[in-house]
Amino acid sequence: MAAAITGRYPAEGGPGEEFWLVRPMVFMDLHRSEDGTEHRDCFVDSDGVVRLPYGLAGEETVTHWARLPTLPAGKTHGVFGSDVQPALRSAWGPRQS
Repeated sequence: MAAAITGRYPAEGGPGEEFWLVRPMVFMDLHRSEDGTEHRDCFVDSDGVVRLPYGLAGEETVTHWARLPTLPAGKTHGVFGSDVQPALRSAWGPRQS
């Protein structure tokens, strides 16, 4: 899903600068961080950073989110492994000479 986050960079050592940006993330009912900490109902980005919905305690909170559209020529939001190449061929359609 796409999620908008807000925060301050750098977070430590000075006033920093506020930011607001959109990043791809997944929503997890339960997520265990590398240190073993359990997080419930949270968003996790590709770097493994856990972000909570707006209003909950956190330095960078998610203010808005939206489910990404389906892949072209399909009804799914993600394709993995051996299904990727056939999905690409289907989306591209017949090649023009």
